[in-house]
Amino acid sequence: MFHGLSSAIWNRTTGGRVYIYHPGTPHVLPVATMLSKLWTLGHKATSPVAPPLAPGTASASVEEPYSTGEFSIDDYRPIKVICIGAGFSGILCAIRFQQKVPNLDFKIYEKADGVGGTWHANRYPGAACDVPSHCYQFSFEDQSQWSGLSSTGPEILANIERVVDKYKIRKYINLQHELTHAKWDAPSGKWTARIRHGAEEFEDSCDVLLLCIGSLSRWQWPDIEGLKEFGGTLVHSAQWDVGDGAWEEGVKTWGDKTVGIIGNGSSGIQIASAIHPKIKRMVNYARGRTWICPSFGTSSTFASLGRDPNDTRRTFTAEEREKLKDPQCFKEFRHATEHEMNSFHALIIRESDLQKGARMNFEASMKQDTADKPGLLEKILPQWSVFCRRLTPCAGYLEALCADNTTYETTPIKRVTRTGIELTDGRHDDLDVLVCATGFDVSYHYPFDIVGRGGVTLNDRWTPYAEAYLSLAVDGFPNMFLVYGPGSGLNTASILVLLENQVQYVVKAVQKMQRERVKAMEPKKAATADWTEHMRAYFPKTVYTDACNSWYKAPDGTVVGLWPGSALHAIRTLANPRWEDYEYESIEKTRNRLHWLGAGDTENERTKTGDLAWYLDTPDVPPIPE
Repeated sequence: MFHGLSSAIWNRTTGGRVYIYHPGTPHVLPVATMLSKLWTLGHKATSPVAPPLAPGTASASVEEPYSTGEFSIDDYRPIKVICIGAGFSGILCAIRFQQKVPNLDFKIYEKADGVGGTWHANRYPGAACDVPSHCYQFSFEDQSQWSGLSSTGPEILANIERVVDKYKIRKYINLQHELTHAKWDAPSGKWTARIRHGAEEFEDSCDVLLLCIGSLSRWQWPDIEGLKEFGGTLVHSAQWDVGDGAWEEGVKTWGDKTVGIIGNGSSGIQIASAIHPKIKRMVNYARGRTWICPSFGTSSTFASLGRDPNDTRRTFTAEEREKLKDPQCFKEFRHATEHEMNSFHALIIRESDLQKGARMNFEASMKQDTADKPGLLEKILPQWSVFCRRLTPCAGYLEALCADNTTYETTPIKRVTRTGIELTDGRHDDLDVLVCATGFDVSYHYPFDIVGRGGVTLNDRWTPYAEAYLSLAVDGFPNMFLVYGPGSGLNTASILVLLENQVQYVVKAVQKMQRERVKAMEPKKAATADWTEHMRAYFPKTVYTDACNSWYKAPDGTVVGLWPGSALHAIRTLANPRWEDYEYESIEKTRNRLHWLGAGDTENERTKTGDLAWYLDTPDVPPIPE
């Protein structure tokens, strides 16, 4: 009868009573009374039983009675957020956090001397957006006066500056402040960030750390023998010195120069197209092939503004820009443009009709544009599918390659000499200027340590592959969120669509931390593993696994940089967070998960201020059926 009874007693102890179960209604006895009865029984119990408790004493195994908190449910605790980076992501975080998170201390640390991220760094000739201008802005912005369909780098940067000033967020931004180290402290539930500003280093702590670093912020020189020994002008696309003027001023003296450009990615293509008319001779060194797409949207996009379909200009006329000043016209134009852009997702599906059609059209277009230089098409036309690498719409590139003063060189580079480049076949090109359009370090291995639970660094956690739950959070790194982290890239839409929804998700997470008095939250390891498994299963049916070199692939070809789906798929995914995929630690040491409900009132009731019928301000009015 009493076998194992003592452990059952302790397991069921609540509030000083013990529930004894017999058939029928359970009997309820005080703990001390029950133990005394057991002690006096002559039957020898098989489990040890404690001696009777003295009156007024309590057992260590008996939990204290639960009591509610003394705070109101919307007495949001103070929360400090540090954001690293002042590009599109960091700027958007500043706007949304100040809008939606109360009792907030918010800071941005940016290593550069200006805002804009990649658009502050990349000021090379021809730098431009590769999606329609009107789609390359936040959804709540309405800049209508772009000069052309593909806005230039200076235009984009000027618009970013305008947005920063419009929403008055410069007060949050600390320029020329570089993160050098960050470490999670479990007892306090805070991150400690070490920041370098000039010769000074200091520490700052926060409840939430946001990494808004992006993948185009860490440029690197190519690993080519003798590069630093070049005696002419050596330039990197991400460090193009324009001084106080435009790039055109810097190349005025290049009219009699021979210029070598290493690379045929986005920056190499744009630089070659822009500077070719201004130099004596050009050599474009390319180790791989690439698709050059026809100008997108020229006829269909402009048709809504009344333009003749045969007019192929990519700039807006004064009359068209005047039309776009009308809010309704702008709204319809932008909606139509984004609708068309979002219809291209099937392009990335292997053997889809859209992919087959694109390949046929692109090949025909490139054949036509290279007809003046026999042999060029065979050197540049890829075997892999369209969109395996990100496309760069760039009028003028193939025309520049076809010019008599241009050489498209596919023989590998052996080394750089003082006077030029030596190729592996022994030939030597004499150069006056060498431009390295060789891109960025996109390995997701940061040049600083971020140390999570157990002393594990993020770089170690991301070896061999970078992975983050929904591209936003990493197990083992509580209260840390990424915007434009691994798995965030989009190839057939504006990246700003994804960034806005990522920031909205992170804002909801921080609101949850405030509302429910969460000290630490991080994704479950199993949830992260499931996300990675889903990505690995998705990409083989796409063109991304073709044999092309691309920034969003690991060296072994594993796709790590792209979202596994369309932009619209990402919006739906991030709209309703699965909070059950996270682990939590509460500020208060309590066994009751609903302790955050507090004392049963709201702040307005407690302080006798504010609106007590706020729920009527925005009623969800259902439609009346006909």
